[in-house]
Amino acid sequence: MYTIDNSHLSLSRIEEIMEKHEELVLGEEAVRAIEKCRAYLDRKMEDIGRPIYGVTTGFGSLCNVSIPEDKLSRLQHNLVMSHACGAGEKVRPEIVKLMLLLKAKCLSYGHSGSQLVTVQRLVDMFNNDVLPIVYQQGSLGASGDLAPLAHLSLPLIGLGEVLYKGEVRQSADVWKELGWEPIKLQSKEGLALLNGTQFMSAHAVWSLIRSKKLSEWADKIGAISLEAYDGCIEPFLPLTHQLRKHKGQMDTAERFMKLLEGSELIKMKKEHVQDPYSFRCIPQVHGAVKDNIRYVESVIENEINSTTDNPNIFPDEDMIISAGNFHGEPIAIPMDTLAIAMSELANISERRIYQLISGGRGLPKFLVANPGVNSGFMIPQYTAASIVSQNKMYCWPASVDSIPSSQGQEDHVSMGSNSATKLVRVVENCRTVLAIELFNAAQALDFRHRLSARKSSPAIEKLFDEYRKVVPFISEDAYMHPLIEKSIAFIS
Repeated sequence: MYTIDNSHLSLSRIEEIMEKHEELVLGEEAVRAIEKCRAYLDRKMEDIGRPIYGVTTGFGSLCNVSIPEDKLSRLQHNLVMSHACGAGEKVRPEIVKLMLLLKAKCLSYGHSGSQLVTVQRLVDMFNNDVLPIVYQQGSLGASGDLAPLAHLSLPLIGLGEVLYKGEVRQSADVWKELGWEPIKLQSKEGLALLNGTQFMSAHAVWSLIRSKKLSEWADKIGAISLEAYDGCIEPFLPLTHQLRKHKGQMDTAERFMKLLEGSELIKMKKEHVQDPYSFRCIPQVHGAVKDNIRYVESVIENEINSTTDNPNIFPDEDMIISAGNFHGEPIAIPMDTLAIAMSELANISERRIYQLISGGRGLPKFLVANPGVNSGFMIPQYTAASIVSQNKMYCWPASVDSIPSSQGQEDHVSMGSNSATKLVRVVENCRTVLAIELFNAAQALDFRHRLSARKSSPAIEKLFDEYRKVVPFISEDAYMHPLIEKSIAFIS
């Protein structure tokens, strides 16, 4: 069970919550903060004396339109309902569940004005796997993730659809089944729900968790490829990397030295002086990816432990401040850089695939014993190259774009939502390319075993044996799509 309070929520803790299907509970500290803020706002409404954006006014460019007191609840209801204008593909359920967690965490700090019942309902939806249907398109990543967060929030007021027990159903029907009543939103609540970066952040968290694992796999798979290619150990010796001092580079070289410890293959006398860059520069490229992941993780952890709606309410200071914590720029740029990093991890992987099938260093062309009648591993490289090319298109940074909205009131936006959704695609593509490299590398290592009558390290041979239980050696042409899928599942 995870208790939502003021303590720091790390990426590793989120991964644990999701993998173990832990339930959420609002801690006493969070309950007090939520109730204190709501009580302050209710008192303030009685003698506020001036218009407060989103509390007693309309939204966006309608910020100068004052709303009568008897219409304030309807204003918030209409906000959620009218902003649910998402389009495109549905957001995957595990990311929607992350959105619920991150939105509840954001509202728990007591600077948003939400009712306790509203935050508790988000927690209940998480715990019962009642997952709103949210769409990938619609957010500009600036006034918060308005459209996707509106879809996330629709079920709170008894509208919209949810995924529940494997079926997409009307939330109103599920509410009746669970004995839940639709929530009557109070002043400012709709804005608290829709302003925020939880759509972007949830995609970033999902992508980071997988990127860290793929970075580890890239080292293991790269080591198998190095052994199969009869590569050199010298580029991984520590002396060179101490001259440059990039942590990721040094960590990668050290990891390869450990992975290859005890290898007979790596100790063989080499006929060649050096390896192509895709092997020789693994520490530099894989290391740069590690450094970027580490940086982006620090930014995203800061974001998910923050209050990102607007306006912000400060009961102790007797202040309500309208500002811009919902703007996605702080995470949009890092998400774009993470996409670039993961694209590069796939890029260098594809180049190693190409080297393995090229018929060099004693390996047969296309890694098949009888090329000609058999095409062998010719086309998996095509597939990897196609995916790598697609990644390059996705790596155009969305955060460099901005289209003004709301009659110019929102005149600079982050487009971080597009950074988020394309990042997910790049990460998935990277996984596929690495899986194809493993498919090729294992085939090549089989040939290297036969050519040299030597073994790799215990760590590599163990991994190789585990992989061979799932994907066999290919002696004649075979239907490869299912084998690639098995390879993807193996590293997933």
